Amino acid sequence: MNNPAGKARPSAPKVRPRVTINDLADALGLTKGTVSRALNGYSDISPSTQTRVRHQAEKMGYRPLSHAQAIRTGRARSLGLVLQDDEAGTHRPFLAEFVAGITHAASAENWTLTIATARTEAGVLDTMERLIDERKADGFIVPRTLRHDPRVELLRKLEKPFVLFGRVENMDGCAWYDISGEDAMHDAVLRLAGFGHKRIAYIGGGDRHNFTRLRRQGFLNGMAQAGLEVDPLLIREGGMTAIDGRQAAMHLLRMPRPPTGIVFAVDRVALGGYRAAARLGLTVGRDVSIISYDGVPEGAFATPALTSFAVDSRRAGERLAQLLLALVRGADPEALRVLEPARLVAGGSDGPPALDPEALAARVAQSISESNETQGRD
Repeated sequence: MNNPAGKARPSAPKVRPRVTINDLADALGLTKGTVSRALNGYSDISPSTQTRVRHQAEKMGYRPLSHAQAIRTGRARSLGLVLQDDEAGTHRPFLAEFVAGITHAASAENWTLTIATARTEAGVLDTMERLIDERKADGFIVPRTLRHDPRVELLRKLEKPFVLFGRVENMDGCAWYDISGEDAMHDAVLRLAGFGHKRIAYIGGGDRHNFTRLRRQGFLNGMAQAGLEVDPLLIREGGMTAIDGRQAAMHLLRMPRPPTGIVFAVDRVALGGYRAAARLGLTVGRDVSIISYDGVPEGAFATPALTSFAVDSRRAGERLAQLLLALVRGADPEALRVLEPARLVAGGSDGPPALDPEALAARVAQSISESNETQGRD
């Protein structure tokens, strides 16, 4: 198209020359090697020099060429996270915040997150090996730890940095970040005891998960501190779904002397307890108190809202990324261990018991009888 007379053509935008590591070294009066090691967080460069170099790099707009840097340093500048499909499906709210926290902390250091999924446990291990072979991850965040975790054994064998979200039975050489679920269970018992509950049950998590034994011990410690007798019949394990929670709570609430309060290790399981209470004609928060752990969004929309010890998933992601970056840069893994408390979010699912165990049993028996009569008429 011809340019109309008298109108100047718009000038092409000027392309700024790319700032190189040599430019950065010249501006700082340092060697290229020192600048490179400072940018990559090597421990032989003082923290003050690392900070000075990073500030100057940001001021000058320096960005490393990722491929060249990977060849030179052997690093992809990427953190790895491999999830099993059921984790991605059942923890979407948790996962979104968790990944946001990881990427925020990684981006602050000009690193990225490589995330992948696999259908099976074996597939997770294969995917980890592939990412390592293809140099797509410099280390891994390992969530939902098991007591004996094959991911940990693989990463130990391959001598690849990793940080756990949780703990395992054999902690040798492990860096980890965790929330103190055991303290939450302890405090849950004391909260129910403070309301006047004396017969308190516990429904734990999956048998393979390491948190299960920790939270169960926290419950037992809380019972001991409250001076309450532990009835082994009131302790149930192996629950990770709402269906598990409904079945376990139905069993407990149909006992001759049912509990007036139930502590759940997992919110999704606790929400199944709501279904059991409704099925038996009981009102959660009045006839039976429920308190749990995780702080999942669904708990806030339950009726009544679930009292739960909540986990800040975004903060967890940030701290895990920071720990893994320190580990990749040479820190001692056993010096990178962080345990933080959960935060109690009080709902309406717990309170003083309206009935003693015997009266509660009578209420349940009456509800079952009425239900059977209704079904018989139908």
